[in-house]
Amino acid sequence: MRHCILAETNYGHLKDNPAEVAVIAMGATEPHNLHLPYGTDTFEGTEVASRACEAAYRQGAKVVMLPTMPYGTQTNMAAFPLAMNLHPTTLLAILRDLCGSLALAKVRKLVIVNSHGGNDFKWALRELANQTPVKLFLCDWFRGLAGEAPKDLFEHPEDHAGEMETSLGLAFFPELVAKNADGTLAADDGTVNKTRFDAVNRGWVSISRPWHLLTTNTGSGYPHAASAEKGRKLMDVVSTRLAEFLVELSKSPIDEKFPF
Repeated sequence: MRHCILAETNYGHLKDNPAEVAVIAMGATEPHNLHLPYGTDTFEGTEVASRACEAAYRQGAKVVMLPTMPYGTQTNMAAFPLAMNLHPTTLLAILRDLCGSLALAKVRKLVIVNSHGGNDFKWALRELANQTPVKLFLCDWFRGLAGEAPKDLFEHPEDHAGEMETSLGLAFFPELVAKNADGTLAADDGTVNKTRFDAVNRGWVSISRPWHLLTTNTGSGYPHAASAEKGRKLMDVVSTRLAEFLVELSKSPIDEKFPF
């Protein structure tokens, strides 16, 4: 039993050890090239958040991890089978309801560990800012924290199901990573198509990309340089950094100047 994991602990423990900080990983159910499971984002988010919560709990943080949300926004993957979509406004409604439960339990700090690039929560934080006493924090771990890893850890940049995600899969759910008979990954190279607009290709104009036109098999990033060792090194960096923040957040009192 891990008392920092809500699904595993019990009321007998929580009534004597109230939490100060709640953490929720937000995942997705969608294809990841030909070789990674549909639950990749959910598995990764759960691994990052649970490891960080366990490490923070061992350091005295009063932290509890809520069950991972396995669905995210999939409107750009609608052409692929069983990419299970929740619209951004639906996710907002879910967060609002969960904040209500946390407020009733006097847990007034919530860290959202986002594990899916199609999710966008910054606007939701602004929407909820004056609607709940719960103070919200957002960690898109694959954007920010992943940048703390050694610069030479990964050889190829990726957007989805490339070297980084495949490395995490090989390290933490290898039985779900599809391989050929010779042991190589059962994946394509993750090449992507450019749009007809230079401004979009260069990134200063953005669109919601239809992935059946962008990619061949939903992969965006070269996966074949991945290794379990790289995945473990990345996870160590990400979970350690997040744990440090959770310890600090747990100890910080909410006053009129919080979080300043």
